[in-house]
Amino acid sequence: MTYKLPGGCLTTAMGILPHRNLEDAMKLAFSVDVPFWPQIPRMSYYEDMYVQSSEKLPGIHVDTEKHNITLSTDKFYEELPQFFEECDTHGYYQLTEKYSVAFDAFLNHDLSSYKCIRGQSVGPISFGFKITDENKKPIAYNDEIRGFMFDFMAEKCNAQYRQLKEKNDTALVWMDEPGLQMLFASFTGYTAERAAEDYRGYLEKLEGPKGVHLCGNPDWSFLLSALDLDILSMDSYSVGHIFTRYKEEVVNFLKKGAIISWGITPTLTEELTLENFNSLKVKLEEMFAYVSSQGIAMDELLDRSWFAPSRCCLVNPDLAKSVEDSFRLLRELGNHFKEKYKLY
Repeated sequence: MTYKLPGGCLTTAMGILPHRNLEDAMKLAFSVDVPFWPQIPRMSYYEDMYVQSSEKLPGIHVDTEKHNITLSTDKFYEELPQFFEECDTHGYYQLTEKYSVAFDAFLNHDLSSYKCIRGQSVGPISFGFKITDENKKPIAYNDEIRGFMFDFMAEKCNAQYRQLKEKNDTALVWMDEPGLQMLFASFTGYTAERAAEDYRGYLEKLEGPKGVHLCGNPDWSFLLSALDLDILSMDSYSVGHIFTRYKEEVVNFLKKGAIISWGITPTLTEELTLENFNSLKVKLEEMFAYVSSQGIAMDELLDRSWFAPSRCCLVNPDLAKSVEDSFRLLRELGNHFKEKYKLY
């Protein structure tokens, strides 16, 4: 671990928001302690995190009508020479306005006063499983293209980090990695050992704090111990009872100075209607009491904790309302813990 990020139950959230307009999404993104630039795929397919990471990747094709991204192997090799001619030019890997009006809008704010600011990018494992070639085979299975893709996405992440760091010295870009859960399924054909080797090499190329977010239930040992992360963001609302049972690894992760972002407020309407401030507070307190009993002082645990919604959500019939209600509960929980434990 290289970076020690500010902790103390700061609030943040994942990048994807269900809004259809930039103004409302930006307002919500700035309502937390660690603001982030929102990804708004309902406003434009170019705001989708997979599309954003695909910009300028040789061989890529984005179908905005069918909402599909593919890679042509022949086109990949045809476009490589031009890529190598241009890739060293200043700003080559930066997101253009076409691929994210939200990122440009975020950078236009005065971000200097925040304890930390955050960006995000889809991680290379998830990207490699999602994007398929002309034979509908995920590019993660192509050894040559996968290696290139890992390097390409590290450059994209570094370009974003540099732009954020110009606005606030304490910036980070975490990887959104829903595909990491699938990685450990026996059918993938891409072993955990190879993935760990690839991922460690990828993380070594990143210039800023190293973070991963995912909403599933992967092999937590891989994330807590096999990778040298500065921050891990996870859905503690749904799988916290499983995650915290990796007690020794969770405690060691926190004690080395890394942060866990506890996704605690549900965003799915059906789940949100079952919860309130008190029920979520009790849920957090029970998890924290258990982790603390395993060999870490409560004040140290809280110092290395952030709070966030449990996951992104684009499927609610009420569009953005449930997500905004989740953020409201998140702010209440953050304020409660800061006041109770004097974390200001």
